[in-house]
Amino acid sequence: MITQTKRNEVRQRVHTRIREKISGTAERPRLNVYRSLNHIYAQVIDDQKGVTLASASSMALKLKTGGNIAAAKEIGKAVAERAQEKGVKKVVFDRGGYLYHGRIKALADAAREAGLEF
Repeated sequence: MITQTKRNEVRQRVHTRIREKISGTAERPRLNVYRSLNHIYAQVIDDQKGVTLASASSMALKLKTGGNIAAAKEIGKAVAERAQEKGVKKVVFDRGGYLYHGRIKALADAAREAGLEF
């Protein structure tokens, strides 16, 4: 049986491997996702400057629960709207070492529907 700490260490190794291949630029920043048990967070990051251009989280939006697909859809829509306010249309999606499934997929699909291209 894999314990939670072991699972997170594996996820972090996968995320490091992903980050070696992708990075955000001014023209195409990185949409990073972090998923905890109770909340979900998304940031649009320009890695060249090291700045966060837009962000959204289930805590910041004060959602009743952040650990479900409905919350992930709201966060995806919110981060896409905030990114477009800053003039960002295209991003590189960074799934953070998580499987592209469930809440991560819901967030990505909602961001696409709200106008982000990736």
